[in-house]
Amino acid sequence: MKIKIEDGNMSQQEQLDLNGVAIIGMERRFPGARNVREFWQNLVAGKETISFFTPDELEPAPTEPAEARNDPHYVRARGVLEGAENFDAAFFGINPREAALMDPQHRVFMETAWEAFEDAGYDPLAYSGPVGVFAGMANNSYFPAVIAPRQSADNPAASLQTMLGNEKDYLATRTSYKLNLRGPSLNIQTACSTSLVAVAQAYQSLQGYQCDMAIAGGVSVTCPQKRGYLYHEGAIVSPDGHCRAFDAQAGGTVFSNGSGVVLLKRLSDAVADHDHIYAVIKGVGVNNDGSARVSFAAPSVDGQAEAIAMAQALAAVDAGSITYVETHGTGTALGDPVEIAGLTQAFRLSTERNQFCAIGAVKSNIGHLDAAAGVAGLIKTALALENAKIPASLNYTQPNPKINFAETPFYVNAKLADWPAGETPRRAGVSSFGSGGTNAHVVIEEAPARVASGPARAEQLFIISARSQTALDHAAGNLAAHLQSSDSGLKLADVAFTLQTGRRYFAHRRAMVALTAAEAAEALLSADPKRVWSRKCEHADAPVVFLFPGQGAQQVNMGRGLYESEPIFAAQVDECAEVLRPLLGLDLRDLLYPQPEHEQEASRQLKETFITQPALFVVEYALAQLWMQWGVAPKAMIGHSLGEYVAACVAGVFSRNDALHIISARARMVQDLPAGAMLAVRLPEAEVAALLGDMPTLSIAALNSPGMTVVSNSWQTGH
Repeated sequence: MKIKIEDGNMSQQEQLDLNGVAIIGMERRFPGARNVREFWQNLVAGKETISFFTPDELEPAPTEPAEARNDPHYVRARGVLEGAENFDAAFFGINPREAALMDPQHRVFMETAWEAFEDAGYDPLAYSGPVGVFAGMANNSYFPAVIAPRQSADNPAASLQTMLGNEKDYLATRTSYKLNLRGPSLNIQTACSTSLVAVAQAYQSLQGYQCDMAIAGGVSVTCPQKRGYLYHEGAIVSPDGHCRAFDAQAGGTVFSNGSGVVLLKRLSDAVADHDHIYAVIKGVGVNNDGSARVSFAAPSVDGQAEAIAMAQALAAVDAGSITYVETHGTGTALGDPVEIAGLTQAFRLSTERNQFCAIGAVKSNIGHLDAAAGVAGLIKTALALENAKIPASLNYTQPNPKINFAETPFYVNAKLADWPAGETPRRAGVSSFGSGGTNAHVVIEEAPARVASGPARAEQLFIISARSQTALDHAAGNLAAHLQSSDSGLKLADVAFTLQTGRRYFAHRRAMVALTAAEAAEALLSADPKRVWSRKCEHADAPVVFLFPGQGAQQVNMGRGLYESEPIFAAQVDECAEVLRPLLGLDLRDLLYPQPEHEQEASRQLKETFITQPALFVVEYALAQLWMQWGVAPKAMIGHSLGEYVAACVAGVFSRNDALHIISARARMVQDLPAGAMLAVRLPEAEVAALLGDMPTLSIAALNSPGMTVVSNSWQTGH
């Protein structure tokens, strides 16, 4: 579907198509994947990224009884988040002491949120609209394991810092504070369904125009990471560290560490702003099971079904058009059958078809991310929609005997499969259910067809920046890797545009120009100073001054490349040439950009003052307009001789057309003066005057500087 908005006159169907919330950016830190690209590669490869530890690899856990690790039912498995202990405190303006007191969940979530903005091509500190934050985190294990044993009770200041850096209450608000986000900032806590409930709340806030963009997600980092758990039969955890959702051998899940964030925007705004859209959230459903369950932590068929049906109703879609569901999928004896029963009950409201809808569970790949579990499933499903492939749900060999899939709309997708197109856009559901009964479900569909980028110049300017030289080198390497690994459909102009407009400018900067992705990648990796320009800028907004030269800089074909490739430059030259045509008695463009066989004659004519000066004015003025259209605005302007007129015109002293009339008259009068010659002498005025003596044919014409004097003579009176 190709969306084009014109004049606000849209059909009812077009308005319906633009309803929803777009996922325009996302970032995740999951076990075994440093970025979204690696996560998708792991999903496609059917890779399980749970770590299994030897007894010596287990890290000390003060809150865990020592005898537990000697129990034969102790399972040494967990999904580990590499680098969770690292944090660039200075990047967020946090001092090292404060950072050391802060729960890694706060630190990791802030970094993930920043990266989601970068993925979407926005600088959060520069975005003018309100941005909401909806987020939650797992229980804090950092304070009891690391801070409490070392903290003195008689230091009130440290106690306050510790509370602010460790409590769940401050996760969202700290992110808003550090990223200058001024929309609603809410901490969401509903156990395992936290991050998908956060997405649902962000959806409602956007639809209610409380914000223009929203960050939503969750984080879970336990301390220490390399630890296991004690298995109890019938509990939620797996006996062997593997999650076998919906399988006959399913015995539970395995908990992991990770962080996931999506950046959301109303679909109509995202389309108008030409954002990259991963997928579109069409409807959300959130409720609680109430007391209709056997225990506080037990799931409810009716409650789950109602949340799913609510999301489908809000999305205004038929369940029969949904061909994939990312399930909660914990692989527990009780949870899996209840989940399929709830899904079936909801789907049966609009379809009687059986086994047309695939299901899967990302927990079989990365484990259960607790507060980040729901957004992990959403990110997986958005990537599946974008790539039109459904990843395999791992560790599935035969169905749970308590589930009769043949009588349901569902089947377990046990191997990577293409996601065929249908009569409607590809659609999916994502479920997340929390202990305590809060259920969340979202209906998402594939993004509308992208509108092709407009025409662009062949060569592109690439700019990157960072807070340190090391970070700059790392960023250059990441960009090179992206350019090398991207498919042939990558448009360099889009990459260059995002780098220039969607990134914050830091002090350490690098720039280069390239024609192809391969050329750009090679130059970035080589760091050849002849091809790649690097420097540290001491001032974030260093002022720019435009300097306009005088007569003598003219030549045939000056600015021809710009005239042929830049519409703004060409339009200014064309308009000026039309104004000058009756004043000069010729078309200036014939002399500036002649055919090859006429270049010699054009060069001769350009030396005639009455043509030289208007030609230089036109090119300098057009170039200034082009730079300003690119966003480079001068703080001051200076010109020499003819250039003074260009500077005055750009500054608004007189209009362009008035300037052209003045310049053409001035040039004609200079042309009519007797011929002569000028010589620049690198000596002070007094020394030059002594050398000239009483020679009447020579005189001092100008003082360009204390040590630079210009001497002139007239061919009619001497030589």
